[in-house]
Amino acid sequence: MKKVASGISPLIAIDRALRKPLHRQIYDAYRGAIVGHSLRAGDRVPSTRLLASDLGISRIPILNAYAQLQAEGYFETRVGAGTIVSASLPDQMVAVRPSRTGAAFPNHRGVRRLSKQSEALPLGESPLRRGPGAFSVNQIAVDQFPFQIWNSLVVRHCRRASMNSLNYGNPMGLSELCGAIATYLRTARGVRCEPEQIMIVSGSQQGLEIATRVLLDRGDSVWMEEPGYSLARSVFAFHGCQILPVPVDGEGLNVAAGIKIGRSARAALVTPSHQHPLGVTMSASRRLQLLQWAESSGSWILEDDYDSEYRYESMPIASLQGLDANARVIYIGTFSKVLFPSLRLGYLVIPQDLVARFRAARVAIDLNPPVFSQSVLADFIHEGHFSRHLRRMRILYGERSRAMVRAIRDELGPAAEITGGDAGMNLSITLKGIDDQAIADEAARQNLWLVPLSSSYLRRPGRQGFILGFGNVPVEQIQGAVRKLISTINRAGA
Repeated sequence: MKKVASGISPLIAIDRALRKPLHRQIYDAYRGAIVGHSLRAGDRVPSTRLLASDLGISRIPILNAYAQLQAEGYFETRVGAGTIVSASLPDQMVAVRPSRTGAAFPNHRGVRRLSKQSEALPLGESPLRRGPGAFSVNQIAVDQFPFQIWNSLVVRHCRRASMNSLNYGNPMGLSELCGAIATYLRTARGVRCEPEQIMIVSGSQQGLEIATRVLLDRGDSVWMEEPGYSLARSVFAFHGCQILPVPVDGEGLNVAAGIKIGRSARAALVTPSHQHPLGVTMSASRRLQLLQWAESSGSWILEDDYDSEYRYESMPIASLQGLDANARVIYIGTFSKVLFPSLRLGYLVIPQDLVARFRAARVAIDLNPPVFSQSVLADFIHEGHFSRHLRRMRILYGERSRAMVRAIRDELGPAAEITGGDAGMNLSITLKGIDDQAIADEAARQNLWLVPLSSSYLRRPGRQGFILGFGNVPVEQIQGAVRKLISTINRAGA
């Protein structure tokens, strides 16, 4: 027999001293909740038996109240669902529906003070949330993930659940996962680290947030690549830092230019293995220059190694952190690009002498990362599934990258300058004589998600073009997607 879930009961204050009958008190409480929209169409209400038990009264007044609410159109009953708030409410309720904005208090008055930090944040939705499709940035080939293996590990850990696994965890993360990550980073990325230096975070964005809290004060200046990652700018702006855009050329961040702009900057955020969004790799000489600057100026380097696992024309480039002899680099990594974004697991590699400070900051933010998903991921890595998946995806994304580059060259020829196609899941194209934001707006109306290249520049106008994702686009669909892009460009320019 199907069991109907218990419903939602509004706050009902039964007062036997009142002259108002009990059934009327219950009726008024439910009607007030519905009129005030704390209960809404389709919400299930408790059975009369359950509500009688909760209120400590007999079922008779509840049956009477429910009958009256149903007769007036506030309640309806459905087979298998029990009693619910009616989908077609009485006409007189139309006048008291919430405002279109959904605000609970649309007629509020007075000053509503907000922090200055919040005013520094952009209000538009992140392009990462626009959904899958041709050119969506940082969208992975979700259909290629080994679901069966992952699901079996999830089931295994569900069966192993214990009281300890349901309690608070280590602020740094699960020791088994930290150890697995340290081994992987030392082997595959040339990172110099031990398990106790690893902190598990909710993706690279939270890692950057924690690092900023520990290392920077309001008013401190920070080097950022120009063009650079817009979500990182939001973190620094929120904390009141002064962002110094440092130009990127064919060798990556121009360190000499950065020194001229702000020699005494407190930190620099870089993506040396695969610069976002241009895709260039920082040269060895620039890496050494950057490390020398950090040591001489007492500054910090935040290395975002967001998709370094994917290189198609050469072996992966070793990390900048591996060259650091003075513990000036905080290394940031994520599993969002190599496994799946909703996992929300990433990691920091923290210099030994800063671990206690980072740990304290983590506790202040959210105590500890979720334990269950860490346990599953630790087994996924230890049993070799992670490395096998990486190898498969490197081949797949390499094919898609080459197909995207071929299609752009075939359709646009020399009019498009392509950068970054030899690594990662995105490439950039630069086009002259266009308004990339206007074209992106037109494309969005056709469910074609383009990220304007100019939006990655702090100082406008930047170069015009697009950041194009190819991670979740099958090879056979790429040519057609590029033709659709060209058609959109032509329409917008007409």
